[in-house]
Amino acid sequence: MVRSPIRTYCHLILILFLGWGILLTFSNLPAAALPVYEQRQNHSPDGIGKYYMGREIAQVMGYTGAGWLERPSRETEEKPSQIVPLLNLKPDDVVADIGAGTGYLSFLIAPLLPQGKVLAVDIQPQMLEIIDYFKQEKNIHNVEPILATLTNPNLPPESIDLAIFVDAYHELAYPQEVMTEIVKALKPGGRVVLVEYRGENPFIMIKRLHKMTQKQVKKEMQAVGLVYQETKNTLPQQHFLVFAKP
Repeated sequence: MVRSPIRTYCHLILILFLGWGILLTFSNLPAAALPVYEQRQNHSPDGIGKYYMGREIAQVMGYTGAGWLERPSRETEEKPSQIVPLLNLKPDDVVADIGAGTGYLSFLIAPLLPQGKVLAVDIQPQMLEIIDYFKQEKNIHNVEPILATLTNPNLPPESIDLAIFVDAYHELAYPQEVMTEIVKALKPGGRVVLVEYRGENPFIMIKRLHKMTQKQVKKEMQAVGLVYQETKNTLPQQHFLVFAKP
């Protein structure tokens, strides 16, 4: 049977429309999720062999290193007391100190929050025991220890005004999951501050994986929807980077 040119042309048009419709349908389906992390066999002895956005995640400093966090020379070397005025806190703020360790920074912040509090978040129960000890010794009671997991800081939604990481973010085994939960926990307009040794400076005598560049921090914060605000480099060795929840 011989088809007329008009009928053949109509069939071609119909096939094209059907094909285009199928293409549009599949383009609207969620793409297969790409792996967030990459595991490598050959890696730095200071890292865990797990990479996130091109950065190898550093090993966690365990509770046996608590003495280093409380060393008398820390103020001279790093000026952590200068972090506090940079935070622009209000008396009723709720601040989450993520990776709080011994609570060194938590106890510097807490006296400025007479109507607020500090949530000292850590994954190590031993660190939280040290914080409980210091609460009694320093007679500061608006510091609340929070036991986190590797993927979740265990903070209620829209409960905090500020989350601060001091030399801690680069050790998160699951940075994307943790930061996603942090964003949920922030109130609208809430802030995230990362204090990290300057990865751009080879003369800062800290292991490479325990330093971060501004470029890398900005890339990782953008991935979870945080908006870059500013960087302050008034500390002797560390970046002070500020991000906000839209």
